[in-house]
Amino acid sequence: MATPIDDFYAVIPAGGIGSRLWPLSRADAPKFLHDLTGSGQTLLRDTWDRLAPLAGIERIAVVTGRAHRAAVEQQLPGILDANVILESEPRDSTAAIGLAAAILVRREPDVVIGSFAADHVIRGARVFDFAVRQAVEVARAGYICTIGIQPTEASTGFGYIKRADELIVEGAPEAALVERFVEKPDLETARTYFADRSYSWNAGMFISRADVLLAEIAANEPELHAGLVELAAAWDDRDLRGPAVDRIWPELKKIAIDYTVAEPAAAKGRLAVVPGHFDWDDVGDFASLTKLISNGRKNDLAILGENARILSDASSGIVVSQTSRVISLIGVQDIVVVDTPDALLVTTTEHAQRVKQVVDALKLTGRGDVL
Repeated sequence: MATPIDDFYAVIPAGGIGSRLWPLSRADAPKFLHDLTGSGQTLLRDTWDRLAPLAGIERIAVVTGRAHRAAVEQQLPGILDANVILESEPRDSTAAIGLAAAILVRREPDVVIGSFAADHVIRGARVFDFAVRQAVEVARAGYICTIGIQPTEASTGFGYIKRADELIVEGAPEAALVERFVEKPDLETARTYFADRSYSWNAGMFISRADVLLAEIAANEPELHAGLVELAAAWDDRDLRGPAVDRIWPELKKIAIDYTVAEPAAAKGRLAVVPGHFDWDDVGDFASLTKLISNGRKNDLAILGENARILSDASSGIVVSQTSRVISLIGVQDIVVVDTPDALLVTTTEHAQRVKQVVDALKLTGRGDVL
């Protein structure tokens, strides 16, 4: 068992519904509360187990919605009550991670925090551990560090990180400065990035001293920073917390940490990257889930569901079943079928990214009962 890092705190943002996985993922049962790998555990629990050797179970905080508190605590019986940080409503990643940083820095001024999504799949515990420990050393040196994933295809679904010069930090032999941090590209640009081995995927993992992260937010979004600091000052007092959240949280700007921290820090030469040599998947849609379950075998039919009743003849793709209905597929390729008690989705892996448009349409037409 690896020794936990003394000054390190792991933060797990557990928000969002994973709309591209509808109708499997819902507001009351978001992606991170599902077992999508057949491990017998939810993605959230897998994330916890991956971080416990690095931080220790008493130094893992989860930022989640009020509606998910009971489910999170059921999944993570070892979590301390003080480390469950509840959002009254989603305000995007800067608010979630920034609030955790502001709370933790008050408890421990020199703390290094690492943010790791609750709903990603990572395989390769030792190399993940090595990457995070390198990133912590880089963070101690005053940089904001991210972990980059070597692209396996020209994907338009991820942001990209361009490595620059090597960064000399003891204990982080693979660290490099980031030349620029760019958002999701079009296909032609993605192909250019894929051919250039200096680009890696942004997996949304950020490791930094909490005070350094907050200083970057303050420089770029001072009003948002002020709100987070004010919230943190009231957080550990139960009498003050509720009124402060009700007053401040709804007014916080919704903005991703990519824009408030990563991009401006890269422009200033204060963003670093270490490579992650582990298998990583954000399970962003049903095409991704199909590859994950079938281990990349294109001619297979992936099946998810404890009591799935599937008949298949010369078919490929994925079937997710939450009912006792018999589903028969004959001669269809790359199909996606998601059968739940109140909603049925049929599409193809090619169009998997468009599932989010269905969710948006259901919101507009007032059919929130199936969301």
